[in-house]
Amino acid sequence: MLIFNIRQIVTRAWRSHPSCVCYAGKSSHHTRHYGSQAKINKDTIDLYRQQYIRDSWTNLTPKVLSHLDRNLHLQRNHPLSIVRDRIVKYFYGAYLSPRGNPLFSVYDNLSPVVSVEQNFDQLLIPQDHPSRAKSDCYYVNKDYLLRAHTTAHQVELIQAGLDNFLVVGDVYRRDEIDATHYPVFHQLDAVRIVHQDKLFERNPELKIHETHYKTHLSNGSPTTGTTGSPLADCIDQHKQPCHTLEAVKLCEHEMKKILVGLVQKLFGEGIKYRWVDAYFPFTQPSWELEIYFNGNWLEILGCGITRNEILERAGVQNSIAYAFGVGLERLAMILFDIPDIRLFWSTDSGFLNQFRDDRIVKYKPISSYPQCSNDLSFWLPEGMSIDQFSLNDFYDIVRSVGGDIIEQVTLIDRFTHPKTGKSSLCFRIVYRHMERTLTQAEVNVVHAKIGSELVETYHVSIR
Repeated sequence: MLIFNIRQIVTRAWRSHPSCVCYAGKSSHHTRHYGSQAKINKDTIDLYRQQYIRDSWTNLTPKVLSHLDRNLHLQRNHPLSIVRDRIVKYFYGAYLSPRGNPLFSVYDNLSPVVSVEQNFDQLLIPQDHPSRAKSDCYYVNKDYLLRAHTTAHQVELIQAGLDNFLVVGDVYRRDEIDATHYPVFHQLDAVRIVHQDKLFERNPELKIHETHYKTHLSNGSPTTGTTGSPLADCIDQHKQPCHTLEAVKLCEHEMKKILVGLVQKLFGEGIKYRWVDAYFPFTQPSWELEIYFNGNWLEILGCGITRNEILERAGVQNSIAYAFGVGLERLAMILFDIPDIRLFWSTDSGFLNQFRDDRIVKYKPISSYPQCSNDLSFWLPEGMSIDQFSLNDFYDIVRSVGGDIIEQVTLIDRFTHPKTGKSSLCFRIVYRHMERTLTQAEVNVVHAKIGSELVETYHVSIR
């Protein structure tokens, strides 16, 4: 579904984002368990009662696997669950059947293991799109991965005959380390399909589709005889070639009205907002909704008119749809004044007991433990340039060894020796425990382990 978390750049699918670390060496000869749904063997991975063959694409880490089945969005009185419930209740009330029943159905416990086809191909994400890279996703193998967005379930639910649905779940991305980024976060996505007879119930002479329009092949290229490039067609903010202007404007009006209402429900009637043109591979036209909060414009969600190719391939005709997606952590951090994304994973009662009865309350720090920071400098192997070294690979090692005591990692220096041509990187790693004071001795042990793992995995030389 639409990953409207918009993390860094416009090229990320739905956006609220480097080579792979495979299990090798001594540890790969043992079976290791990570929660109830994950088991890694020498040559296979067992996930959710399915066995997958490991290959060169496999880059799952113990840290990531340990988060499977936590389902924070379903944990009673958890901030993410409170936000989820508010959005679901809003849509239950906004769309009712003639009998007064909610039109929207909710799917919040789907398996996070999806196919490459589900996560990318069915959503018209190009083969060369950067969001497909091993450096960006957690791959089980070349054919399967932990979903990078809940949008991955969109087509299967449409094919099942659903017209109005919400999908909520955990999603997985390899990313930088700071107070707002974590390898696991939660999204809520929605799709609403409106059929010809409903959209133009009062004006049956009007149509959703143009009499003649451009169609697209499975590879995303336009059919023979069309003009213009596929990219130009895709990013056109006017409308898709297949849709009539009347259909697009009616669908856009409904979508924007509903989403503004959602933002007002969450942040108050007086919240200042604006619409910004955007690009997502699976909607056209597309927008981001921003709110003015604490003196800054903040992107809250992404949305758009669903690409007609997606509907047609799912077997839906004579219809138009809109879709949107939000990052639950982003909303909760704003609503509850939660300063660090790691706090959502805390089991400390001092944190969890602050949130009760579906109320929006401001987070009160349970402590302010001091930071410890160490620098880590190393030479890259001979022949490897700085640009060839994946920062997300480094971040995964840091997370796997240090866990949630890692607060931030910053690249503070890069250097290429003018004579030897060897390249060096220096990172500053900030350590802070959320529930107690760390000693420098403890930090030094973890820091040394990170260095050792880096040497073993990438053959660097610690400076």
